[in-house]
Amino acid sequence: LHLQVFDATCPLVTKVHLEARKAAKDGYDVLLIGHEDHEEVEGTRGEAPNATQVVETLEDARRVEVRDASRVAVLTQTTLSVDETQQTLAALRERFPLLRAPHRDDICYATQNRQDAVKLLARRAERVLIVGSPESSNGMRLLETARRGGAWAERVESAEEIDSRWLERVSCVGVASGAAVPEECVESVIARLAELRGGEAVIEELSGPEETMEFALPSLLRGPPARSDERSA
Repeated sequence: LHLQVFDATCPLVTKVHLEARKAAKDGYDVLLIGHEDHEEVEGTRGEAPNATQVVETLEDARRVEVRDASRVAVLTQTTLSVDETQQTLAALRERFPLLRAPHRDDICYATQNRQDAVKLLARRAERVLIVGSPESSNGMRLLETARRGGAWAERVESAEEIDSRWLERVSCVGVASGAAVPEECVESVIARLAELRGGEAVIEELSGPEETMEFALPSLLRGPPARSDERSA
């Protein structure tokens, strides 16, 4: 078979892969902050398997051992909790003052924006529902963020999982979702909440940061370059 392969890896993840390879090539131990069994962490660790150690918890950061404390680099899974990552980074910097960190935060901008939005929801809503799979790392971090913010929060994969008892004596419910959840799934959850309210629900959409980031398609999918007369038309 002659199959054509398209690399559709998220550019933010590719950036972490490149940083892992470069750090290992330069003779650094790589400390990868993330969840040991997450596919992204497994992929990044595979870029430099002999140099990379996974740091899952704050306790891991306090006890991890390296060959040379002056040659340590840190990378992060892109879908982590921003707050927890900062705590772990601070612990590593305290132990390794010469820690080499990426020039820009590796946490996905969309993940960070959603976490910021959920913090706001946790302050305003009496209940928070996170739409997403239990296997979704960024979705589960949203659930944790809502609970840390003091909100009663639960995760659902579909509208059918909503328990009507959750809405008893509740006037405001917040809804957020993991980054990969289809819009129609979120809309069905909102519609079900309205239905349980007898169709009298007032729906308010909170505005968040405008996301203008655009990533280029793989070169083979872009098609032939436009001719000069087409570009000027």
